[in-house]
Amino acid sequence: MEIPSLFQKLSNRCFRWFSDSAGLEMTNSVEHVKFGRVGSDGIRTNAIPKQILEIIDRIMRDEDDLESKLDAMNASLSVASITAIFRVLNWKRVSALRFFAWIRGSQPNLYGNSDVCSLVIDNCGRLDDYKGMLCLLNDFRMKGICLTKKAFKFLPVLILNKDSVMRSVRRVVEVLNEVGGSCRTSGVHSLIEMFSDLGSFEMAEFVMLITERKASYYNILIREKCRRCDFEGAREMIHTMRQVGCDPTVNTYNYLLSSLVKNDKMAEACLVLEEMQDSDCLPDPLTFEIFIYYWCRLGNFDYASEFLDKMISNGLEPRPTTHAAFIKGYFDLMRYEEACKYVVDSSVKHRCSGNSIYSLLASLQQKKGKVVLARDILLEMLKKGLRPNFAVYMRVLKHLQKSGREDMARDLKSKFSSLSLPSRTETE
Repeated sequence: MEIPSLFQKLSNRCFRWFSDSAGLEMTNSVEHVKFGRVGSDGIRTNAIPKQILEIIDRIMRDEDDLESKLDAMNASLSVASITAIFRVLNWKRVSALRFFAWIRGSQPNLYGNSDVCSLVIDNCGRLDDYKGMLCLLNDFRMKGICLTKKAFKFLPVLILNKDSVMRSVRRVVEVLNEVGGSCRTSGVHSLIEMFSDLGSFEMAEFVMLITERKASYYNILIREKCRRCDFEGAREMIHTMRQVGCDPTVNTYNYLLSSLVKNDKMAEACLVLEEMQDSDCLPDPLTFEIFIYYWCRLGNFDYASEFLDKMISNGLEPRPTTHAAFIKGYFDLMRYEEACKYVVDSSVKHRCSGNSIYSLLASLQQKKGKVVLARDILLEMLKKGLRPNFAVYMRVLKHLQKSGREDMARDLKSKFSSLSLPSRTETE
C-alpha cells in the first residue's frame, strides 16, 4: 500500500494541522468535522477486542470515510487498547496519523498522554517520516508533553547495523534539537534510557557524545549496570565520568552503594563510600540509610547506630524510612521493648519525625493483633500533641469496634476529635 505523505493525507480530509510558524495546529476547517459521536444515551462504551481488531482493519484499508466509521463504532479507547493498535500498525509500518488525529478530536483527554504521543512518534520513525515527526513534536512542545522510551522503539530494529542506527540516532537528535523544550529534554533522556535498558551502552554513550555529557545521563547507565550486577562496570563508568570532566553526584554513588549492599557486598560498599568521601562528594541521608537498613536487617543494631550517629554528626536529619528500618528491624526479631524505646527516644531527638514513627509503631502492633497496645500508643501520641496517621488511626479504631471494645473505641475517637481536623494530605 502506498502511504501518502503527512501533508497529503491530512490536508485532503480537512485535518490541516500545520502552520508555517508553529507546526502541528488545528485549523478552522476542523470545526466542520464531528469527532467521537456517542450513543443516544450520551455514553461511549469501552472498546472490546473485536472492535479493536476492526479499528486496525479500517486504518489499514485507509478508507476516505475512516473517521466517520470510527465515530459510528461509539467505542471508548483506553491507553492499553490504543497501545495495542499502535503495536500492530507500527509492526506493519502502516501510517497511524489519521488515527492519531481522530484520537485528538474524539478523546482529547488522551491526546496529552506521553505514551500515546510517543507511539505516534515511533510510527513516524518506522515510516522514515522525519518531517511529520518534527511537526508533531512542535505541537507536543507547545503543550509541554514529554516523550517516553516508546517514542524510539523503531531504532533497535536496525540494531544489527551499527552505522545505520547511528545515522538514525543523529537524525532523531537533530529533530529534537530543532524542537527543543520538553520534547528535547525528555527525548534525549529516553533515548539514553532505552539503549541502556537494551544493554547497548555504547549507543547510549553515543547519544551523550552528540548531545551533552551530564551526570544524570551517566546515572542512567550506572543504574542499569547495577541492575545487571555489573558492579565493576559501574565503577568504571564513574571513572569515565571523571575523565570527561563530569563529576559524579551523590545519586551516582547511592545507586552503586544500594546495589552492592543488596547483594551483600558490604566490603566493596565500604570501599566505595571511602572513595566517595575522598573525592569530596558528601554523603546524604539516603547514603547512610542504605547501610543502616542493611545492618538492621541483619539485626546488628550497634553498627546501624554507628551510621546513625555519623549521619547526625554530619548535620543530617534522618529520613522517616531510616527510623522505620530500626523499628521494623526490632519487630522482626520480636524485640518489642527496644522498638518502643527507640520510638520514645527518637521522638525527643527528632521531633519532626515523632508523628510518623509513633504511627508506625502503632500500626505494627495492630497488625500483630495487639490492638489494645496499638490504641495505647495512639493515646500517648495524642497526649504529646502528636497527630496519628489517619489511616493507622482508622484501622485501630475499626479493630477495636470489631473486637467488641466499644468503650475503648469511643474514648480513642473522642480524644482524636479533640484535635483539629487533619489536613487533606494526612488523610490520603
